[in-house]
Amino acid sequence: MFVQEEKIFAGKVLRLHICAPDGAEWLEEATEDTSVEQLKERCLQQCTHGSLEDPKSVTHHKLIHAASERVLSDTKTMLEESVHDHDVLLLVKKRAPSPLPKMADVSAEEKKKQDQKAPDRDAIVRATASLPACNMDRAVVQTSMRDFQTELRKILLSLIEVAQKLLALSPGAVELFAKANAMLDEDEDERVDETALRQLTEMGFPESRAAKALRLNHMSVPQAMEWLIEHADDPAIDTPLPGQASPGVAGAEAPAEAAAGSSEEDEEARDELTEIFKKIRRKRGFRADARAVVSLMEMGFDEKEVMDALRVSNNQQSAACEWLLGDRKPSPEELDKGIDPDSPLFQAILDNPVVQLGLTNPKTLLAFEDMLENPLNSTQWMNDPETGPVMLQISRIFQTMNRT
Repeated sequence: MFVQEEKIFAGKVLRLHICAPDGAEWLEEATEDTSVEQLKERCLQQCTHGSLEDPKSVTHHKLIHAASERVLSDTKTMLEESVHDHDVLLLVKKRAPSPLPKMADVSAEEKKKQDQKAPDRDAIVRATASLPACNMDRAVVQTSMRDFQTELRKILLSLIEVAQKLLALSPGAVELFAKANAMLDEDEDERVDETALRQLTEMGFPESRAAKALRLNHMSVPQAMEWLIEHADDPAIDTPLPGQASPGVAGAEAPAEAAAGSSEEDEEARDELTEIFKKIRRKRGFRADARAVVSLMEMGFDEKEVMDALRVSNNQQSAACEWLLGDRKPSPEELDKGIDPDSPLFQAILDNPVVQLGLTNPKTLLAFEDMLENPLNSTQWMNDPETGPVMLQISRIFQTMNRT
């Protein structure tokens, strides 16, 4: 009896369970030294029931060890891949690689990316070559782009005139503006805290000096006491603060106004409104922050310049200092002028429905008057439910017109 040489030296025979993609299952025998590629060819012959017509079919399939979920390498043997008897192998067709994009598709994609890319400097220069040259320095740009707070005073002056004319037509106009006049009489900045003043006078400081120190230090007793001690030898310590009237003058004005009121009792309501408007305008006079006045005058500026600077800058000391050291624009005279009634900005404000409705509200007029007298109160009126929408619309219209 003759035995083939390959069976004499063959390794251990493994019985493997093969599962095909179509669901077929069968047992395949292979020795330990059988390569994965050879086993795959035999499996494919079992599936196709004959020889492989397409030599690429072998490379398009792979064997997977089911237990370990490993893809078996074609160049290794069963022993090297640690395949044991009765193991389950899956015959799976490899996924076809995605086709390479055509040149036309690549060109279209690149063109799309180029279209979405921001223009470079050369492209901007080419696109703007036909435009006229415009050399504007930074200072000119800052001057043309007005700040809202700077222009707000002019806008308020003009809107107050419109609101007064509208509210004068209401039946209770006299009583309304009389209340407005009384509200403007309440000046918290001019009042001195009696308790704080008494504490300083009990320490031995004169009443006039103590009152001045409290006004300069926002009614803070410790800071006022330090200021009094620091300026004890200052020759100008008893000089009244700028813009502060003496009690005698104020007392003399009160009877005069009372007499004027008694002499006008028989006049018409329209004349009475005119007088109240005049009083309101007189009380609208600017009152500078006393502490800022002293600080700026100590830098060497005279009182009139300091008052003008603080008036232009809405009592902001740093801005006032920049105004004094700069070109001093705008001038204080410009602040007393309202905005041009024929200007597009003012017409846009008057055409706004929210502003039109707000001008018929007495509280809006009082808010405008208060903001002229105390510019720092603008935030308070911006947050008010009645006057806030009006101020918001004015600000939006100004910013829109300023950009265009």
